[in-house]
Amino acid sequence: MSDDKTVSEPDTSGSTLTQDSAPDGEVLLKVTGLQKHFPIRKGLLQRQTGAVRAVDGIDFEVRKGETLGVVGESGCGKSTMGRLITRLLEPTGGSVEFEGKDITHLRTGELRPMRRDVQMIFQDPYSSLNPRHTIGTIVGAPFRLQGVEPEGGVKKEVQRLLSVVGLNPEHYNRYPHEFSGGQRQRIGIARALALNPKLVVADEPVSALDVSIQAQVVNLLDDLQEELGLTYVIIAHDLSVVRHVSDRIAVMYLGKIVELADRDKLYKSPMHPYSKALLSAVPIPDPKRRGVKSERILLKGDVPSPIAPPSGCRFHTRCWKATEICRTTEPPLVELRAGQRVACHHPENFEDQQPQDTKLLSSAKEVAAENGGAATVEK
Repeated sequence: MSDDKTVSEPDTSGSTLTQDSAPDGEVLLKVTGLQKHFPIRKGLLQRQTGAVRAVDGIDFEVRKGETLGVVGESGCGKSTMGRLITRLLEPTGGSVEFEGKDITHLRTGELRPMRRDVQMIFQDPYSSLNPRHTIGTIVGAPFRLQGVEPEGGVKKEVQRLLSVVGLNPEHYNRYPHEFSGGQRQRIGIARALALNPKLVVADEPVSALDVSIQAQVVNLLDDLQEELGLTYVIIAHDLSVVRHVSDRIAVMYLGKIVELADRDKLYKSPMHPYSKALLSAVPIPDPKRRGVKSERILLKGDVPSPIAPPSGCRFHTRCWKATEICRTTEPPLVELRAGQRVACHHPENFEDQQPQDTKLLSSAKEVAAENGGAATVEK
């Protein structure tokens, strides 16, 4: 697959910009202040005693024809966010606009037309396909549910879709157990494309597949985007996959977006310490680097509980640059460079936003000491 998604070079002038520098084009999806809190209930009367803040106020836009990658550790809210924007889950707060229309609280009947334009590819190809149904029934289900009669009939269209995703059209009457994991994911992709959607949300589309199959599915998604003019939101934890397919990348941590940037800018010059730590874990396949000391940053402890997230910046308990303002004040997601937005008081590769606050927290000193200088403290 040719890596032809060009991104301009970073702006090194140090000027603060306020306008979002997403790729030019019409905004297809706009998310504002999106929240999803799952209630925790206890006791005989099932009173609510708390809530899991899976997604806790995120803002972003997706423009027609682009691919937005979403990365982060397990439990950061990536998959929940994907289900919210496809309206498979009801948001607790915030708004989701699709083609300028607010779809945040549409009823089931009102959502039916929108379902044609927004589809989802699920993570596990083994559980997302009904084992009792044939492939023809599974891929043809969207036509029956929407009352659409394709030209030439459902069977002909399903066979065409199977051919588009690289499967034998003659397998129309086979069952899911007769296919491998990669083939099942292709079936899921065919089902998602049945009604010619405008937006496809892919939730970890290759994480359950063998490494040898992952590249084939990624190439397929890229080719389909080029042929059909699709817009993607691809959720993944594999940073190399995200880099290969995305125009822009959103980095999530504990229900928040901490950095949103053009792909090349994020990988060349990450500004949030968490982004820098994630990228330091990506292996570099270069034989010349054998024996060279790794600059990987090891974060201290586990991700805090989304039931009671830390005050201020949620990453301050694991960050080597955390100061008192990080503990007390939540940083807003602001654009510090063209095409690069970050929520951090002390960003990497940029002038300090809080130069007057120089005293490190004890937890920050411990992280810096454990990494032996790999996590440099720019004070």
